[in-house]
Amino acid sequence: MTKFLITTSFGLEALVKRQLLDMGFEDFEVSDGMISLNTDLSNISKLNINLREADRLYLVIDEFKAHDFDQLFEKVKQISWPDFLAKDSNFIVSARSHKSKLFSIRTIQSVSEKAIIESMRKRYNINHFEKNGHRVQVEVMLKNDFATVAIDTSGEGLHKRGYREDTVKAPLRENLAAALVDLSFYNSDRFLFDGFCGSGTILIEAARKARNIAPGIDRDFDFENFIFIDKDHHKLAKKEALEVIDYDKKLNLLGSDISGRAISLAKNNAINAGVGEDISFITRDITNVAIKDDFGIMITNPPYGQRLSHVDTDDIYKKINQKFKNMETWSFYFITSDEKFDQKFKRKLSKKRKLYNGGEKVDFYQYFGKKPDKNGGNN
Repeated sequence: MTKFLITTSFGLEALVKRQLLDMGFEDFEVSDGMISLNTDLSNISKLNINLREADRLYLVIDEFKAHDFDQLFEKVKQISWPDFLAKDSNFIVSARSHKSKLFSIRTIQSVSEKAIIESMRKRYNINHFEKNGHRVQVEVMLKNDFATVAIDTSGEGLHKRGYREDTVKAPLRENLAAALVDLSFYNSDRFLFDGFCGSGTILIEAARKARNIAPGIDRDFDFENFIFIDKDHHKLAKKEALEVIDYDKKLNLLGSDISGRAISLAKNNAINAGVGEDISFITRDITNVAIKDDFGIMITNPPYGQRLSHVDTDDIYKKINQKFKNMETWSFYFITSDEKFDQKFKRKLSKKRKLYNGGEKVDFYQYFGKKPDKNGGNN
């Protein structure tokens, strides 16, 4: 068995836990922003390709106590690094420390790198390493004087799906957008609307979930070039992910935005994501979008002054209230850093959840409408 660490934004741990259970994993522990998972090394590809809300997947190499730098050096040096690094691997050491005697990040990195080089010298009998090969990011994590040495298997953060060519200002991360969909009542039988859709991320993540398109199916990962990974396992994981995509479902998703540039980006992103025909995007003010009171769902990230300059939030909130004042069957979900949003939207709040978008605290306001009949099915 191999130990992995799955990092998440605070507030998304429960969603990652639920997905791990759905994928058949059981041997794991959840803590704030982190899930420790024991499973076969062969699952490294399955996890990276399929995790919707996670940030990164780390492979744990060793764990030990480190009360001083001599101890850290010796323990890191004892690891058989040539089993993990090629002679020309571009290995990069990062560090973090929490409540530990060793707190200088720069020194932790320097000592660890020297220890890795010392270990490599024994095998290769050379004094200089070119580091012109594939990237391997080594993470040394210290917490309460206990060190965890791990390798970042993902490379780019897992929120980067590979479909977003460009972005509008203040975008939602893709894994957070996926979380908003998972936290809502949306299912593929219901109409989903985003009236401030920007580059379309929320709708794209919803469509990809409905079609069962794995979030990481279109991108590359650092582990693909690791010398200790069986490439056949990755080929198999990609094949399995492709085989379960549902091409037959009929979806009903609509996005609008007053910015023509944003809509153009959204259309391109949806095409890149394989859901270009599933989402209608229109350049239109939210007040001029034709919608019915038919148990629809709106998930949106409305413009807010602190994240976008020259935004008249009072006017935007007025439009939202006028547009949806009689939509009793609709459920509404707003993610915003405006802490007074609930005072401005004229509906009784059902639930509020604190989340983070790339480190920025945001709130997810949830307003539940009337439930459809059994055929429509709310959760």
